[in-house]
Order: sequence, then structure tokens, then C-alpha cells
Amino acid sequence: MKMEVITTPEATEFDVVVIGGGPGGYSTALYGASAGLRVAVVEHDKVGGTCLHRGCVPAKEFLETASVVRTVAGAKEFGVQAGQPVVDFAVSQGRKQKVVDQLFKGLAGLMKGRGIVTFDGTGTLLPDHRVRVEPNPGAEGGAFEITGRNVVLATGSAPRTIPGFDVDGRLVLTSDEVLSLEALPASLAVIGGGAIGCEFASMFSDLGCQVTVLEALPTLLTGCDKDVVAVVARSFRKRGITVHTGVKVTGHTPNGAGTTVSFGDGESVTVDAVVVSVGRRPLSERLLADGTGVTVDDRGFVTVDEYQRTTADGVWAVGDVVDTPQLAHVGFAEGILAIKTMLGEAALPVEYSRVPWAIYCHPEVAFAGLTEAQAEEAGIDVVVKKDPFGGNSRARILGETDGLVKVVAERLPDGRAGRILGVHMVGPWVTEQLGQGYLAVNWEATPEEVGQFIQPHPSLSEAFGETVLALTGRGLHVG
Repeated sequence: MKMEVITTPEATEFDVVVIGGGPGGYSTALYGASAGLRVAVVEHDKVGGTCLHRGCVPAKEFLETASVVRTVAGAKEFGVQAGQPVVDFAVSQGRKQKVVDQLFKGLAGLMKGRGIVTFDGTGTLLPDHRVRVEPNPGAEGGAFEITGRNVVLATGSAPRTIPGFDVDGRLVLTSDEVLSLEALPASLAVIGGGAIGCEFASMFSDLGCQVTVLEALPTLLTGCDKDVVAVVARSFRKRGITVHTGVKVTGHTPNGAGTTVSFGDGESVTVDAVVVSVGRRPLSERLLADGTGVTVDDRGFVTVDEYQRTTADGVWAVGDVVDTPQLAHVGFAEGILAIKTMLGEAALPVEYSRVPWAIYCHPEVAFAGLTEAQAEEAGIDVVVKKDPFGGNSRARILGETDGLVKVVAERLPDGRAGRILGVHMVGPWVTEQLGQGYLAVNWEATPEEVGQFIQPHPSLSEAFGETVLALTGRGLHVG
């Protein structure tokens, strides 16, 4: 599928030129166009970026396939007789692509409907707010320039790799290649136990693969609350996912159809494929010509202030190309912030310590705000309450009782719980439940205030309400 794009410009001057059409770029363009600005986007591939085509959306589609497999496999517990499910991954790929294409078509139509001009090619910022557009190979016409009163850099990121693991698309894969597989490997090693690594490990395990996770740091999901991590680690063990933490991967030796990965102190594992999931790097190599005045740090991130302004007047940067949490919704927020600041409207910088995080492994993880350890490291005296999903009636009905809700609040001088500092969830559908916790953290609400609100019964969201109520000292089911 190919959206309607322009390779030779009819107009060359715009209010805003956005280089990059991923979440940060298209949100900037859409928000700017809705404010009446004339906007152009330069995109070398397809609008939607990595998130839509090779990241968030296709990964979650496959994770939903994994959820269906778990549901069918456990159907007999509900009195539904079904055989052991068999996955036809080519069909799963077809469904994934259909979902992606539908969303791409919708996004392209929305941008066109708002009058956004999309140029097909690679954009490079020149001095004086000029942008050179180099058409993609095979396109008609040569390079040309457009100009914006403001230019927004939003070129995103690409998977990082590690020495000794050259990506070949067969034995060694990144997220780009994993999400294009037509058949499932029988076994694989996932290098990296962060959010993306845990999602892939969980997904492939549920789809019938034997999975080994190799993580250099002491725990999975570094940065998550320790109680949340413990639930995920326990679930992985119960499902047969082998996890090695605190180990360095040193290389791999192909052996016919598979390869042997070496790690730790002389240890190894033989697998059909290796997934390298060690983070992402900013795509800034071809972004800037000499003389733009834009500063890039030694890791390739574009330097910005709290309002997304670069070191050059009228040039902004949003999304993964800046050193902020690499989350699509953070790119959305940064794009809106940049446009509002351009327009001279009241705008609040993004509070990165309070953004919502969602990790779609099984069990799911979601959180906002400080962990218990982070609060204590900041010198804050805290009071903490936890409510396990095992006592939640809806979780029992679903048969999904692994998990908990944990709320971290500031301890007041009289010992009562003050403002809510962090909300941490692990369990069924917690990525859909975080909203009220996110609002509580960002509004600096207290348990007394949040405890006034009624939770529907029976619901998974009661676990948050119960935990907050317990922090008032008068919990119903949580002590």
C-alpha cells in the first residue's frame, strides 16, 4: 500500500516542515494543521513510522495472537472443549499486515484531509530553515528544497546491535526482522530483558517456542518496581522461559540450521534464532548539514530544552531522536508541546518522571511515577500498599490471578499517606487500567481524595481503588 505523496513540489514554503512521519512527526503535523498552520512532512518510507509498521502495533498484534492461544489452550477450564491450538504463523502475519494497512490508510487519509503535504524522500536540514528532499530511489525528479518558518526534527530511531551479532534476518534478528517472520523458530535466545525483550520472550513462549532470555543487568525490566519484576520473573519460570540475568553475551557460532550463543562464564545455549533486543539508537546520521546550529550529543541525540527547542532558533526536535523515553505517546506529547510553544500558547513541559509506561508481556506491566526504591533514593519517606489480583473477583472469573497493584505515597509527619508518588501494576489488562493511576500521580492526588471515587464491581480496576483506600487506613479487603 502506498499513500499519495509528492515528489516535485508545487509549493516550497510552509509554516512547519516536519522531517519524519512517525508518531512524533505525524502528531506534530496533525496538531499543527488543526491549528491552521500550513504543514509539510518529509518521510522516506511510510507515515506511521516504526511504531505502526515495524514496532508497537505489529508486536501487539502478535501478542494478541499469543493471548488467543492461551485462551484456547485453557478453554476446558471453562467447560469449553477445544483441542490443543496449532498456530499458522503465516495467517497471523497476514492478519497483522491487514491491521497495519488499515491503520496506515486511515492515518494517510487523515493527514491528507487536514491539508498536510507529504513529500516522499529523505530530508536533510540546511541553514536558514531550508530542507533538502532527496527522493527515494526510483522516484521521478531530482533533489529539491523546501522552507519552513519552523522545522521539526522527528526522524525516530532504529534497533541497536551488538558486536559479534551481525543481523542477517535468518539466525540473528532485530525487532524489524522478527515482525516479518513467516514461520516460528522452535527455539530462540532473546538478548536483552527490557520491555521489548520481555514482550518477545512472552509472545514466542506462548506461541510454542522454547525461549532463553539473556540479560546483562541484575534483573529483568530494570527500572520497574521490584515487586512487579518478581511477578513477571515468576510467571516466566512457570511457563518454562529460561532467564539468565547478570550475564554478558560474548558471541555466537552458527551450526547448520541454528547457532550456539556463548554467554557468562563459559555457558552457552543452542537455538534456531537470536533476537537482539538491546534498545534503540537515534536516526540522526544524515539529518543535519553543516551550519544549521543544531547540536547533537555524543550518542547521536539532538539536544533540546524542556520545550523541544534545539540550539537553533525555529528548529525543534521530538520523539526518539531526542534523549527522552522512547515511547510513541511521549512523541505525541512532545509534538503537541512544540506546536503550542511555536504559537505562543500556554504549554507545560513533559514530566518525564510521570509518563505512563505499558509493557505488553504476559502478565502485563503498567506504571507511572516513582518506584518505592526511587522514592527512597530521593530521600522521601514513603508508605506503600499492595493488593494482589488473587483476591479480585473479576481476575478470578478470568482465571488471571497473577499480579498486583502497588501504590507508593509520601508519608506525612503524622504518619498518614500524602500525595501519591507512583502507581505500579502487573497482571491482567493493566495497560488498560493505568489511566486513573496516571492521573492520580500527575495531579498529586492523595489517597483520601482518590478514595472518594467509586469503582465498578466486579472489575479489575477495583484493585487500584482497594489499594488507595487501604492507604487511608480504612481498607475493605486490603490491610
